[in-house]
Amino acid sequence: VISRHIMPFSYSSIKFDQKKKVDKYLHQFHLSDKTLMELSMRFRREMDKGLCRDTNPTAAVKMLPTYVRSTPDGTEQGEFLALDLGGSNFRILLVKVKGNGDQKVEMESQIYDIPDLVMRGSGSDLFDHIADCLANFLEKMGIKNKKLPLGFTFSFPCLQTKLDESVLISWTKGFRLSGVEGNDVVSLLRKSIKKRGDFDTDIMAVISDTVGTMMTCGFDDRHCEIGLIVGTGTNACYMEQMRNLQLMDGDEGQMCVNTEWGAFGDDGALEDLRTDIDREIDAGSLNPGKQLFEKMISGLYMGELVRLILVKMARKQLLFQGQTTPQLLTSGCFSTNYIYAIESDKDEEGLASAEKALRSLGLDPSAEDCAATRRICQIVSTRAAHLCASTLAAVMRQIRDNKAAEKLRITIGVDGSVYKGHPEFSRKLNKMVRRLVPDCDVRFLQSQHGSGKGAAMVTAVAYRLATQHAERQRVLDTLRLSREQLLEVKRRLTEEMARGLSKQTHDQTSVKMLPTYVRSTPDGTVEQGDFLALDLGGSSFRVLLVRLKNEKKQKVDMHQKIYSIDQDT
Repeated sequence: VISRHIMPFSYSSIKFDQKKKVDKYLHQFHLSDKTLMELSMRFRREMDKGLCRDTNPTAAVKMLPTYVRSTPDGTEQGEFLALDLGGSNFRILLVKVKGNGDQKVEMESQIYDIPDLVMRGSGSDLFDHIADCLANFLEKMGIKNKKLPLGFTFSFPCLQTKLDESVLISWTKGFRLSGVEGNDVVSLLRKSIKKRGDFDTDIMAVISDTVGTMMTCGFDDRHCEIGLIVGTGTNACYMEQMRNLQLMDGDEGQMCVNTEWGAFGDDGALEDLRTDIDREIDAGSLNPGKQLFEKMISGLYMGELVRLILVKMARKQLLFQGQTTPQLLTSGCFSTNYIYAIESDKDEEGLASAEKALRSLGLDPSAEDCAATRRICQIVSTRAAHLCASTLAAVMRQIRDNKAAEKLRITIGVDGSVYKGHPEFSRKLNKMVRRLVPDCDVRFLQSQHGSGKGAAMVTAVAYRLATQHAERQRVLDTLRLSREQLLEVKRRLTEEMARGLSKQTHDQTSVKMLPTYVRSTPDGTVEQGDFLALDLGGSSFRVLLVRLKNEKKQKVDMHQKIYSIDQDT
């Protein structure tokens, strides 16, 4: 165990020596505040490219519209279904929202597995299975005869064309079902529900987990306008002004934008900050050249970054007396969960976890090796947190500038295994964000119910907006005139005008057609000279001197003065 290597009196010196050695080797992983600020401005420019219609097609950061037009305002109420699909199982929720300012939500949920046979089958098999599970859930809840609004969290790369229409670009996370890529997933689910025929639901929205996180936290905090995921992958969304979103028609209001910031740098914008180890990670990944920013941050790659550093330092005789093992040389063998344990805030527990992890790889680590491994983990996770803080600061500045606010008060809804599981990541992220954007009052709110509740909240907001729109239309419909009605108005007015012009009927009509004794409009040929005008119609009046000059082009000069009329007069 670690205690036989490290005596309490000697640990400080070991820690200092190993810190110096590792810091020197990984100097490229240390990013100054100045570098992070410059990176933040660089990302802001990438955001602008994604928002602009002309540059979006070639932009790495796509800034995708989500068709979510509002965060919760506390008046939402009703019963909603939510379906959360993003892995080898999925969750169905019944969410009861009580409005009138109570902000109370009651939830019932159940998790359903997706059998291996379905995972390897066709898309219709998957959506038929989901429809079967929906029927089972509704039966258990005793609401199978109700037609409830449903929100669908579908956490795969999609092109969204409406709030309730999302086309799958490609499967990830081990899914390889046929007949889904290139198709609208909402239509496929509706088809399976209709095939059963024993229940119905109104699918109003399909969202990503990032949007779901923002909406979940937005119900609890009205200032939440950013959603952040730092887990297996990383992404962020935020509420953008429609006037800046050139991909969409209309300038009024807001829309949630899915930044897809994991692809930041895919166009070469991060080459000065990427290290040889980052390039090796990318080369060995399933999607070389893609999601380069994500590969520097997310939990899917964090453990592999540490493993590659351990291998390189061992080969340079800096660790393990220059020894490696087949396990250490095996890709993916150093789990990101090891990092969570190794970075425990208690030194002894962290070092014991480092020794345990290294021994599982067939190594016989010294006290110095364990201390160095702990320092490597700290550097890798700190860089990840600071990179994330840099791009988050850019999003916050965008929102602040949109509001023209000197100081922005904002809440960021956060979810993801790295943010929740790493003992120091959230603190490092929060601290660096506040250093980069000191003029923002920022609060981080961890999502407690995942993206399933968020899907229900998106649906609740969509339902509220649809109800409000229907009410407005009902009022406006009473004011709207048909073509036949307008022609009738024209006929009646023409008739009244004729009666007003006639000496015999003038006294009986409401349209008087009074003579003004003005016999002509100006013709621009002979009108010239100086004229006075007096304009009286309220508590003040105007006197004007008007000079008309009939030259090649008729010219008018005016001088005026306004006089007040006191109340006594």
